Amino acid sequence: MPFDLSKFEVNPKSMRHLNDWKTNDDEGLTREAMAPIFAENLKAISELQYKLFADGSRGVLIVIQGIDTAGKDGVIRDVFSCMNPQGVYVKSFKKPEKSELAHDYLWRVHQACPGKGMIGVFNRSHYEDVLITRVHNWIDSKTCQRRYEHINNFEKLLTDEGTIIVKLFLLISKAEQFTRLQKRVDDSQSNWKFNLADLAERAFWNEYMDAFHDALAATSSKHAPWFVIPSDKKWFRNLLVSHILLAQLKALDLKWPKSEADAATLRSALLVAKE
Repeated sequence: MPFDLSKFEVNPKSMRHLNDWKTNDDEGLTREAMAPIFAENLKAISELQYKLFADGSRGVLIVIQGIDTAGKDGVIRDVFSCMNPQGVYVKSFKKPEKSELAHDYLWRVHQACPGKGMIGVFNRSHYEDVLITRVHNWIDSKTCQRRYEHINNFEKLLTDEGTIIVKLFLLISKAEQFTRLQKRVDDSQSNWKFNLADLAERAFWNEYMDAFHDALAATSSKHAPWFVIPSDKKWFRNLLVSHILLAQLKALDLKWPKSEADAATLRSALLVAKE
């Protein structure tokens, strides 16, 4: 199925402002028609994850960012649940603890990066240190620019040492966010998700869009690209993420590790063990 992923990849030289992206894009596809394709993608991803684990030469880091209710948890549940739990983990970055604040802001992030053969999923990430900190003026413009450079160098270090980095920004409209917040209020089983702090942050919508835009434009690179994921339609969000992940895993050209003995020797040993 033709699916131009480059349309969603951030090119810093020509990136339009996030306000100009279609949040409800579906590429003219339908949920019903794409359901079998999505299932096939998940099956292929599961198989490639197993091969990545066996190959053991590289790790994969998936960074997921987005404003409140954008669907970070939903993507993790709907896409990454197809993987073997032994080879994937999720790390959620919340407000830094006192022990973490005693170090540089990337210290806690580096420790959480995936080892070879593993897939690590960051639910929020080191980018919080150039997003919420900027929106609330906890850092000045000069510090923010310096951190963009830190992050680029940090991600280059990771990729030079064998980590594949894919960064996903889930983009929803302000109207869609309100709809999702409303559902959390109306549905008693979702009340626990509602946080009054989300409403306080919603008041900074424009500031967040500017901060997200600048961060993506400053840190999307060939070795660690950003993809903007239209996320008003959850099924399309999941489909696009599955396509991107599948394409990244296929590009690794993974190999099954060689056995210490040839097939004939293994069969012979097995026959002896059977007796």
